Amino acid sequence: MKHCFENLIVIDVGANLTNKKYSRDLDSVVQRARDAGVQKLMVHGTSVKSSKEALRLSRIYPDIIYSTAGIHPHDSKSIVEEPSTWFDFEHIAQAQECVAIGPCGLDYQRDFSEPDVQKQIFAKQLHLAIHLKKPLLIHERSAQHDVLEILDTFENLPPVIIRGFMGTAEEALKYLDRRFYISLTGYLCKDKSDTGVRRLLDNGTLPLDRLLVETDAPFMYPNTRASKLPQHVKSGITERSLLYLHRYCTFQRNEPCSLPAIVEMIAAFMKKTPDEVALATAFNALKLFGLS
Repeated sequence: MKHCFENLIVIDVGANLTNKKYSRDLDSVVQRARDAGVQKLMVHGTSVKSSKEALRLSRIYPDIIYSTAGIHPHDSKSIVEEPSTWFDFEHIAQAQECVAIGPCGLDYQRDFSEPDVQKQIFAKQLHLAIHLKKPLLIHERSAQHDVLEILDTFENLPPVIIRGFMGTAEEALKYLDRRFYISLTGYLCKDKSDTGVRRLLDNGTLPLDRLLVETDAPFMYPNTRASKLPQHVKSGITERSLLYLHRYCTFQRNEPCSLPAIVEMIAAFMKKTPDEVALATAFNALKLFGLS
C-alpha cells in the first residue's frame, strides 16, 4: 500500500530542537524528519537564549526550519530579573524567519515563576504580537480562566494557537468559540480521561480547519503501545510510521519523525483518513504562519 505521507506535506508546528539532547546529531534529526514526511518544522523559542538559538537554526536550515520567539511562563521571572534582555527579545521577534510569538501564557501546575510575574510577561508578549502582527502560541496549564481574561482585554489579536493542548473537551470549546486554533501532540496516548483530548476528537468537536499538529520533541513521546489506546487507533498507524517512531524515538528523546504516527492516530480518533488530517493541518500551518 502506498504510504499517505510520500506525497503530502506534514508540518510540525512545535519542536524544541534547541534542546541539548539534539546537540550532537541535529542534521540527522532534521533529515529523518524530512524522510518521514515532515517537510517543515517550527522550532520554539522559550526564553531569550533559546529564541536566539531557534532563529539561528532557521538560518542554517532555510525553508525547512522556522523559528518562534517566546518567553515560556516558567521563564517569565528571567525578564523581571534582567529587564534589559527584553530589548534583545524584541529584536529576535522582528526577524523575518520568526513566524510567531510564543509559547507564552500561564502555567499554574508548576511555580517556576509567580503567577503575577507570568501575567506581566504574558501581557508584554501580547502587545508585541499585536504590534508585529504575528500569530500567538499560547501555553496554558490549569489557567484557562486567567488566560482568557487577559486575552479578552486586548483588541486586534492576531491568530491564536493553543499549543500542546492537554485540557478537557469543555475547555477546548471555550477556545474554539473564540475561533482559536488547537495544536495536538502525542499526549493523546496518555490521555485516559472521558472528558479530554480523545473525546474532543471522537465526538467531532474539533473541526479540521482549527487543527494543527506538533511533536513537542524531545517531549511528549507518542506511546503507541499504551494499554488504553483503542485497537482501531493502533491499527490505523502504518508500518512505515511505526518504523520511524520505534527506531529513532524514545520516552527520553522524542523526534519530529514521530509526527506521521501522531497524525494517523488523530485521524483514527476523528474517523478521517490520514490524508485529510495531513492536508488540513499543513494548509492551516502554511496559511497561519506564512510558510513558503
